Amino acid sequence: MQTDTFYKDTTIEQHDIKASICLDYFNERLRVDDYRGNIQSIVKAIHDLAEQHSFSKVIVKARAEHLSELLSLGFLPEAWFSRYFNGSDCVAMCKYYSNERKRSDFWVEEDRIMDKIHSNPPAKQETVLPESYSMRQAVPEDGNRLAGLYSKVFEVYPTPMNDSDYIEKTMENGTVYFVIEHQGEVVSAASADINQTYHNAELTDCATLQEHRKYGLMKILIDQLEQELKSRHIYCAYSIARSLSFGMNAVFSQRGYLYQGRLIKNCLIFDKYEDMNLWVKDLSSM
Repeated sequence: MQTDTFYKDTTIEQHDIKASICLDYFNERLRVDDYRGNIQSIVKAIHDLAEQHSFSKVIVKARAEHLSELLSLGFLPEAWFSRYFNGSDCVAMCKYYSNERKRSDFWVEEDRIMDKIHSNPPAKQETVLPESYSMRQAVPEDGNRLAGLYSKVFEVYPTPMNDSDYIEKTMENGTVYFVIEHQGEVVSAASADINQTYHNAELTDCATLQEHRKYGLMKILIDQLEQELKSRHIYCAYSIARSLSFGMNAVFSQRGYLYQGRLIKNCLIFDKYEDMNLWVKDLSSM
């Protein structure tokens, strides 16, 4: 599978700006991952790119000090990443190019899920790996088995996790995977996508086969990933969970993550564009 059919990382360079851009074709959005220079020039450049590719959403991972200037240029804050930039905060500033993409279809239902989690926070319980299960860090040779797991769990996913070559490439680029096996089969997995420049990590690609979900395997994987990140002096950990999933949001709440915003129709997952909740944790406080 060609990765660039899903997305392409590129750079904008002009006399007064430089920016790292992700052209996310699959999710019809443009994401600015890093930038420096004149904010108005950056906004004009990404606007032109968004129009050129008929994207319906733009996300800027902005420094907190640029929030007011981006507000004045039509962007709105949707989520707050505490300590994202080597300890300084990041704000997801968004702009839309269609009413349909801007309109959340399940906002009130998603609020009710969060109200339930906040009003009755799940007690943190120590989860023990069942006797017949084992956990380890994944290696490139696990690519096919991981792709098989993701194919079973997700019919549609924002990145090509059903492709073993893509998974192996992410490992080469520094993403850390842990897997749980049962009778020789990978039944649960999660990863940490590490940003080596700003020393943060996204916990992502969380998947467990339906028949194994009663054992709390994801909590065990997340705990292991946190320990791994902390050993590498990565202290900003975050995850973006489906807003309609009570289970995953409850897991992050239970693990001490703070809810810090909701990204409207952020990506294609399962059968539609879905809102995604941001959860952030300071691992240095563990």
